[in-house]
Amino acid sequence: MKVSIVIPTYNEAPNIAELVARISDATTNYDAEIIFVDDSSDDTPQVIVHVGNTARLPVRIIHRSTPIGGLAGAVLAGIAASGGKWCIVMDGDLQHPPEMIPILLAAAASEHADVVVASRNLDGGSSGGLAGISRHIVSNAANLLTRAMFPVRLQNCTDPMTGFFAVRRATIDVSVLQPRGFKILLEILVRNTVTVAEEPFVFGERQAGVSKADFRQGVRFVTQLAALRFGRVSGFATIGAAGAVANLIIMAGLQALGVWYIAAAIISAAVTIVGNFLLQERFVFRDLRGPAASGYIRFARFFAFNGIEATVRTAVLWAVVATAALPEIATQAVLIGIGFILRFVHHSQRGTSMAVWSPRGPHKSLHAKSLGRE
Repeated sequence: MKVSIVIPTYNEAPNIAELVARISDATTNYDAEIIFVDDSSDDTPQVIVHVGNTARLPVRIIHRSTPIGGLAGAVLAGIAASGGKWCIVMDGDLQHPPEMIPILLAAAASEHADVVVASRNLDGGSSGGLAGISRHIVSNAANLLTRAMFPVRLQNCTDPMTGFFAVRRATIDVSVLQPRGFKILLEILVRNTVTVAEEPFVFGERQAGVSKADFRQGVRFVTQLAALRFGRVSGFATIGAAGAVANLIIMAGLQALGVWYIAAAIISAAVTIVGNFLLQERFVFRDLRGPAASGYIRFARFFAFNGIEATVRTAVLWAVVATAALPEIATQAVLIGIGFILRFVHHSQRGTSMAVWSPRGPHKSLHAKSLGRE
């Protein structure tokens, strides 16, 4: 069996030699290769090349100067470059024991599975290698939350948060995956229809280096869950709600400085439109910036669409305040709420996104596919 072991690495130089040696010993009965996808800032690439020169297995390295998608993006790059019928995905810190590789592959054959998960949550498995009680609590809470949000897709998986698994290369559609942060297995299971088997494993202690888990990765995980469950609309709603609050704060602040309420409304609208565009570009439509028109054209489209809405809203604000003598900020809040609902509906029907992030040329079909509910 041709097997590709895909290992994303970030500053794991001290672990490489032992990792390659143990993988070599574990795969003597397989036609195996090791693919390191490296985002390191230390000498890890040089160490991989040095170790690979004397390794029994073929060792390849893909060094990414721009780590798009984080660890998950690295895994997808490795899978895309693989030549194996099966891909084994594992970390480079020795917390995933290479000796589990033949066990995963045997389970795949005996259970006719498309994905075999090395689970810490089965009898015989353990997450003992996690450092500290807080890491255990966070890991268990994240696992419970994830399985609760996807009860059907994850009904046969007790550990969707693991980074150690085997996947039959032909059964996943890489083009539908949208990598972010650490949790690539979750993306694979939710976005593909696959048969899942599990094997228990003991999560080992880190031998060298430092953990890459931090608060930023936690934010990315929450963002990933929201995107998987609710699609891009969730990001649009969050940013839009923040923009609405900012609009009112800016307007109130300008009025407190003596600015006429209509001028304050216009300034606050302009500022929040620009802010919303930048945030949408960064967090919601980042993967579509390449296929779409240039940044200047996208901004012009976005500003034009939202500018028309802001102009109508400001005219209504003037008419209501002038005729009914209602408080300016309260009236603006109601109008912004109405506008937010209308834009939300328009966006959920692909209106704003198709108008602003419309593709160029041959990317059109891919773009249209990626805009729907994820």
